[in-house]
Amino acid sequence: MEKSIVMTDKAPKPVGLYSQAVRANGWLFISGQIPIDPKTGELVEGSFEVQARSILDSLKAIIEEGGSSLDRVVKVTIFLTDMNRFAELNAIYAEYFGESRPARACVEVNRLPKDVPLEIEAVAFCS
Repeated sequence: MEKSIVMTDKAPKPVGLYSQAVRANGWLFISGQIPIDPKTGELVEGSFEVQARSILDSLKAIIEEGGSSLDRVVKVTIFLTDMNRFAELNAIYAEYFGESRPARACVEVNRLPKDVPLEIEAVAFCS
């Protein structure tokens, strides 16, 4: 199996024992991203929208570093601490994914790392 680690300075460094993404046999598996500023390593302060955009910008940077693009994402998993934010998230998400519409799951969870309101992971085709 062909496998390589993908890392970029345009996204937050991992805060644990994992990689930003792993490329394997033409697929890119992107770890869950939370709103951390890649330059400072600190949580992104601000509105839900600001935090969501920070996450999606990080995902985009990792995906591009891995040799793919947002329109080649096939699956997204979203973790929200408040499902009442679903419509707000969808409006922001649509700006990034447009008509590519990957398969997606969105689940409400009790708590996320660093008590953030949102985490997003993805899988993209990159061959």
